[in-house]
Amino acid sequence: MDHIRMLIADDDKEIRELVRTYLQRENYQIDTAADGEEALRLCEQHKYNFILLDLMMPKVDGVEVCRRLRQTTNVPIMMLTAKDHEMDKVIGLSIGADDYMTKPFSIHELVARIKAQLRRFMVLGSSENHAQSERVENLLRYKNLIIDIRKYSVKKNGEEVALTAKEFELLKFFASHPEQVFTKTQIFRQVWGSEYLEDDNTVMVHIRRLRLKIEVNPSEPLWIQTVWGIGYKFVGEKDEA
Repeated sequence: MDHIRMLIADDDKEIRELVRTYLQRENYQIDTAADGEEALRLCEQHKYNFILLDLMMPKVDGVEVCRRLRQTTNVPIMMLTAKDHEMDKVIGLSIGADDYMTKPFSIHELVARIKAQLRRFMVLGSSENHAQSERVENLLRYKNLIIDIRKYSVKKNGEEVALTAKEFELLKFFASHPEQVFTKTQIFRQVWGSEYLEDDNTVMVHIRRLRLKIEVNPSEPLWIQTVWGIGYKFVGEKDEA
């Protein structure tokens, strides 16, 4: 992956330098910001392939930065939080973050998870990835729902649906395996590319957000259905047109 540029936003200088050092070893170009205002300013000036945000930053906190960025970009965003509190994780995921890690963290795990998310974001829709693309239709057509793999877009009833990178990957995964039941752990491994699952919130919050965007009635979902005691499955009427 050439010319990959990332932003690391954290008010802790030691963390910024540690993460930058390890990511630069992977030949990524790294910018850093010490507060939310600086992070937003840099995002206006540059196009990033990945953004790491600290939840608690001065001037503008990570939640607000993530919320603003999600209005204009679907680039993968990971949140860092010093608080081992479930609500902080849920808030971060609910406003558009793709993943989170709690401080203190393993730098090797952090880099591995960043690379996994970046790989999926960069490869998805790439015409160079023929070996993988041959197994997946370019267009997944269901009644009232069209998922364009190469264009990275979704249309519901003919209108574009704005999804984050992780929401799109989650929907693509489900739609590629209709009627098949997956546990939360299986979903996490396939979509997040990791064996690590701290709790169920990551998968559950993303499914809740996705339902809000594609379901007519999210409280009674028709597409992504809960299989009680097991996990979830995608149910849809295929459109062969």
